[in-house]
Amino acid sequence: MTYLLLSLPFLILAAVIWAVRRHSAPRQLQVTAIVGAVLLVLTAIFDNLMIWGELVGYGDAQRLGLQVGLVPVEDFFYPIFVALIVPALWPGRKQTEP
Repeated sequence: MTYLLLSLPFLILAAVIWAVRRHSAPRQLQVTAIVGAVLLVLTAIFDNLMIWGELVGYGDAQRLGLQVGLVPVEDFFYPIFVALIVPALWPGRKQTEP
């Protein structure tokens, strides 16, 4: 099984939950974009360091072959999942009536 096939159901689930809940919290799109950008940058930095230091490795047969530095593109699916699911499920601020 490839990393893509393993990650795809979770990405689809996160995208559906995010789409359903996107109107439940104010500024959810902005929060998701900020969370996503921060997580993707941190993933690129630290995963490159871990792979360079030979702390982790990936089998060639399970990868798509695309890389960002030393990091396989599939490794960015996890932060994308988190960037979608956490803002979607985070309890929003309660609206008070005037």
